[in-house]
Amino acid sequence: MRPTAAEVEEAVALAADLVDAWGSWGPNMTPDATRVAFISDRSGVPQLYIQDIVLDGPQPPARHVPLSDDPVLEVRWAADSRWLACEVATDGGVRTAVWVVRPDGSEARRIAGDAGEHAELGPWTRSGHRFVVTFPGATPGSPTTSYLADPATGRLDWLAEGDHIHVLDVSLEERFLVIRDGERGQQFVVVVDRLTDEDFSALPAGATGSTDVALIRPAPDDHSGPVYVYLASDVGLPRRQLLGLPFGPNGYRGEARTLAARDDAELEWVDADDAGRLLLLVWNVAGSNELELFDTATRERTPIPGLPGLVASDPVLSRDGSSVVLGVQGPLRPRELWHLDTATHHWTRVTAAPDLPARLLVVPTLETFTGVDGLPLTGWLYRAAHTPGPAVVYLHGGPEAQERPMFSPQHQALAAAGLTVFAPNIRGSSGFGREFVHADDLYQRYAAFDDVCSAAQHLVDAGIADRGRIAVTGRSYGGYLTLAMLAFFPGTFAAGIDVCGMSDLMTFFRDSEPWIASVAVSKYGHPERDRALLEHISPLASADRIDVPLMVVHGEHDTNVPIGEALQVVDALRALGRPVEYLELPGEGHDYRRADSRRRLYGRMVRFLAEHLSGPCERTAEPAA
Repeated sequence: MRPTAAEVEEAVALAADLVDAWGSWGPNMTPDATRVAFISDRSGVPQLYIQDIVLDGPQPPARHVPLSDDPVLEVRWAADSRWLACEVATDGGVRTAVWVVRPDGSEARRIAGDAGEHAELGPWTRSGHRFVVTFPGATPGSPTTSYLADPATGRLDWLAEGDHIHVLDVSLEERFLVIRDGERGQQFVVVVDRLTDEDFSALPAGATGSTDVALIRPAPDDHSGPVYVYLASDVGLPRRQLLGLPFGPNGYRGEARTLAARDDAELEWVDADDAGRLLLLVWNVAGSNELELFDTATRERTPIPGLPGLVASDPVLSRDGSSVVLGVQGPLRPRELWHLDTATHHWTRVTAAPDLPARLLVVPTLETFTGVDGLPLTGWLYRAAHTPGPAVVYLHGGPEAQERPMFSPQHQALAAAGLTVFAPNIRGSSGFGREFVHADDLYQRYAAFDDVCSAAQHLVDAGIADRGRIAVTGRSYGGYLTLAMLAFFPGTFAAGIDVCGMSDLMTFFRDSEPWIASVAVSKYGHPERDRALLEHISPLASADRIDVPLMVVHGEHDTNVPIGEALQVVDALRALGRPVEYLELPGEGHDYRRADSRRRLYGRMVRFLAEHLSGPCERTAEPAA
């Protein structure tokens, strides 16, 4: 069934209404857990807010703390409650600056990231007097350097240096550091003793895997080491687990041991109280989240029931272990902040999102299908009212990201326009174990292409979509995949929308920010050693095979996937006389954070896909050689 013009415009209006349903995320609490700082886009641009936490009555209004007109990306509250440190997207782009501000809004100023320089916010020391600022190498081959910043004076004291380092935690007395280094999927973690200038590896050397979270706390009473490192890692393991490593200041080194693991889930996040007695564990179960509390002395795990949404984000455990504040969302609700009492397991809503339009939204279902080699795959299906009919395969970025049942104005608007959305997690996605996330590295990229074809075929085989009325779209790596599918598998898809995707991997490596390009070689290939591979899987060289309508979208200030990636494929297709539209979003980088931009984007997507999937068009797949 073809959507009418009125139905399409109703879907465009729905997208705008859902974009206006602002959310709140990225919470950080004061030590006494009575106030929370967070990010919200209620003004149309992500900004910093502070709010009291009330557990026995209505929540008070949040107070905006002005910093800059640019989007605020992250906030961290000092342990002494005297300062907030924030990361801000300079001009809305990829490069960021670090700001500090008092909780009352005074003394706001930028202390790192001036004059086009990129600075990243790291953790506060446990004392709360200084915090980490990191400057990635500004030129190819130059090192990344981290400093301890004094919020009162702006002074930066050298802390550490390495190829791609991230300081994950600093001990209470600033003696010990936990540092991650390495390329994507091949990171290693070291513990540094600043007093003796010694370091040691926290995990087995040479094993593949990643460690996203690591923190230092006092050891439990029944262990001999005075300090413990807790890690969420899959290095050398089938899935991300909770590991614990005891060590001491006099050369004592224990062994890393698994403290908590699940066969059906990956550990997505871990936080700890100051005493190191209680840990908060957040598990990823096929895209949804489950919470547990972990007693480090007894190793008892307590599941937390009643998470008020399918997906949790940015969880933080209070310093005394009494409270948790985290973001919660689902297909029917934007991101809201909720408080958990760790003793009673009682949930309290801290921030509430606006009411949504009266129109019913789609609750996605988790679909299973197989790749051409038999690999089990899954995806979230947003089924339109009438099937079979037109459909859209949506591909997430990363490729290590994961499609999850979150609040998506884009998916909801497309479904409202009569276009079923299928968002698969093809190989390379996170959340399904170490082997799965590495199953598309380098020459295995071709298998990921096949997975996208399998997703489209699943829609046909299941009677959900009409063959010949399936489009493909995605952002970042998903945008690259969109171009790859149209160029290498002509006839499989009837239209495509590439959002900030790479069109030529060689020019991507040449033009991207050095600190982004240098860590990507482990996923895509090295521009010198693997030049033949990168050239062969770059869609631009096969642009003449793209013969269906294509829309290309890019942010003005994108220096992750530079805007030249969009312009060169648009120019090539226009020179060939092929149907191509181009949408450039001013004031945006790689992520589109302004509400105006997202309204414009989703409206164009709905109209474009409704037009080009409006009628039957039998096509026969013809994979490229």
